[in-house]
Amino acid sequence: MSSSVREQLFSAERMMRKEEVLAPLPSTSEVYRITLNIVWPSAVESVLVSLISSIDTAMVGGLGPVAIAAVGITTQPRMIFLALIMSLNAGVTTVVARRKGENNREGANRCLKQTVLLSGLISIVAAILAWFLAAPLMHFAGAGTDILQDAVEYFRIIMVGFVFNSIGLTINAAQRGVGNTKSTMRTNIVANLVNLVLNYLLIGGNLGFPRLETRGAALATIIGQLVALVISLYSVMGRHAVFLNFGMVKSWRFDRDTMGSVFKISASAAVEQLFMRIGFFTYSRVVAGLGTLAFAAHQICSQVSNLSFSFGDGFNVAATSLVGQSLGAKRPDMAKLYVKVTKRMMNVIAAILALSFFLGRFFIPSIFTDDQAIILEASHVLMVISVITIAQTTNLIYSGCLRGAGDAKYVAMVAFVSIGIIRPIAAWLFCYPMGGGLVGAWCSMLLDQMIRCIFTYARFRSNKWTKIRV
Repeated sequence: MSSSVREQLFSAERMMRKEEVLAPLPSTSEVYRITLNIVWPSAVESVLVSLISSIDTAMVGGLGPVAIAAVGITTQPRMIFLALIMSLNAGVTTVVARRKGENNREGANRCLKQTVLLSGLISIVAAILAWFLAAPLMHFAGAGTDILQDAVEYFRIIMVGFVFNSIGLTINAAQRGVGNTKSTMRTNIVANLVNLVLNYLLIGGNLGFPRLETRGAALATIIGQLVALVISLYSVMGRHAVFLNFGMVKSWRFDRDTMGSVFKISASAAVEQLFMRIGFFTYSRVVAGLGTLAFAAHQICSQVSNLSFSFGDGFNVAATSLVGQSLGAKRPDMAKLYVKVTKRMMNVIAAILALSFFLGRFFIPSIFTDDQAIILEASHVLMVISVITIAQTTNLIYSGCLRGAGDAKYVAMVAFVSIGIIRPIAAWLFCYPMGGGLVGAWCSMLLDQMIRCIFTYARFRSNKWTKIRV
């Protein structure tokens, strides 16, 4: 690539029109340095956690297709319970980022303490409900008689750790808001390595430990989540805690102004999460109807797709944090610039990932299973995933920008239409009447991602998000 083309594509000055600039912009190298400082820990964290999750699936896969399907069928019911916490955390990240941009440390810590308390209360209620509703939820999710008992057992154990997971996620959401992605990276990498080691010991019964199979995988997960919570709490306590520190604000009582700002974002995010989870749940139900082998192939492909999502999620976090901080500092021009910079960086990575998925479409599934029927089915899907990757990562950048600006209502509306309605209907049509099977289901995901990409980009171009007050 010639220097002139490289400058045209990646120069900060070339990305902005003169009439958009409100004050002198940092140099191109400074803008990329600031962005990378937030992006790389978040991206490394997301990718390593995704890879460890894939290894986790491969370990369970050693028990056979039934075990893969039993563990996989619990994903969407668990995510439905997690939706409230994720909605809350969307508000936490946005509000804390704004307070950071305003240099309002007390306001940021007041938000942290109150939302941690709320996260704990919500998760306790959710964990109790999940325990008693495990069997009907697994049955409704599409679990057949061959996997129902294992799925219920795994789901109940995994939801015991829901409280640890929820509180830790809320603390990490606040850390991402101030741009402290290194802290969340350390937390999740250590916790997931603990999970991985315990998987080895408990799934197959190695080094004298009992062979617990899928129960062992569940126990390893909740112990890892407990470790993550301890590390997260340590990051906001004591003298080493810089901007975010529990000791900064003494009271744990809820106040209207703080929670009003959080709920303004979280309410829209909750609507988005509700329709996302309904859409994902229905989509998973459609795929489960294709049979155990197809669902096992689907789980493997989901792990591969999560890799591209993880890279995109790392850049999404950077966009959310930088946009929130820039708008808090009254610099919408810098917010736009950071979005454009993260988008260009993500484009390069997405192209590499898409090519890797296409070329490795037979090798990658063989890492998870030696069943040739599953490998062949997965190879067809990976060709679709290579295209999905481009649209998915682009959408993540623009939706991260909108969330950071507090424009969660628009993102929720797009999710409602695309994920809640279009994807499940398209999945059923492509899978059954049109005879596309598992490939048809993934084509519906491609359609969904393209629709969201188009609409979030249009909103970004409108500049309406720069005028929202939080």
